[in-house]
Amino acid sequence: MPAFKAPAPGFAVRFSPFHENRLLAATSQHFGLVGNGHLIVLDLAAAGPGPGAAPVPVFSFPTSDALFDCAWSESHDSLCAAASGDGSVRLFDAALPPAQNPVRLLREHAREVHGLDWNPVRRDAFISASWDDTLKLWSPDRPASVRTFRGHEYCVYAAAWSARHPDVFASASGDRTARVWDVRDPAPTLILPAHDHEVLSLDWDKYDPSILATASVDKSIRVWDVRAPRAPIAQLAGHGYAVKRVRFSPHRQGMLMSCSYDMTVCMWDYRAEDALLARYNHHTEFVAGIDMSVLVDGLLASTGWDEMVYVWPFGTDPRAM
Repeated sequence: MPAFKAPAPGFAVRFSPFHENRLLAATSQHFGLVGNGHLIVLDLAAAGPGPGAAPVPVFSFPTSDALFDCAWSESHDSLCAAASGDGSVRLFDAALPPAQNPVRLLREHAREVHGLDWNPVRRDAFISASWDDTLKLWSPDRPASVRTFRGHEYCVYAAAWSARHPDVFASASGDRTARVWDVRDPAPTLILPAHDHEVLSLDWDKYDPSILATASVDKSIRVWDVRAPRAPIAQLAGHGYAVKRVRFSPHRQGMLMSCSYDMTVCMWDYRAEDALLARYNHHTEFVAGIDMSVLVDGLLASTGWDEMVYVWPFGTDPRAM
């Protein structure tokens, strides 16, 4: 499958929920410390057959600051959002020329925006997570946030909507907790002391709305039943450094994907005795972004600080082209 050389270190990738051959990537110069960012839409079908084929960027927009995350709209096939190091959220329309983008610039967070997730059930809202310790609910049609959620005591790194409940999302923070929220309530409905170190990522099971996975600096992934949160129902150990992101499969119950600063991507089945299904070593630097296609069963993507974006089917070698 194709690989793409990005203009800068990669931080996030997202498959389109509308087009199986579209992939969104967020990159940042100088590892996100200083410099510009790029939001890129890749056409995987345009890569064509044969060695050396690569996805074709159909949209590339430079930004004045680093980009740490991105998300596709669930209601408009060309609309997407990017999380910026200057505290802004930027909305782009890939069907419009660069001169007409971004279509909206949302400036409310006081520090870097590190996480974004679009509501897959309601489809008319998205959430942002920031190093200013807050989360904000947005509608793409409004110039200001709908609500701000406070309660975390340190940077909020990620947020994830429930795949079943339109008003429920969870957040991951450097205060070592994961928190479950209902948008109708300004306070969290559950505070989960998930790890002994910073929680960097989390995701909801797409088949069981009570199951939540968290990923931490402590190198582990923990799987929780939020109805009985006193102890995790599974703990996945195998990464050598902090686990940067975790994603549940949209097609296979119990399957998880993770990436780490140990430069690997892992696939897991948390219900199995031998939980580690596969380990991929195709990146040569920290792996910062992963995703699984909701339209194509088993299609995976990753990006990292080696400036590479890989797309491959589960069970194959990402470097085989």
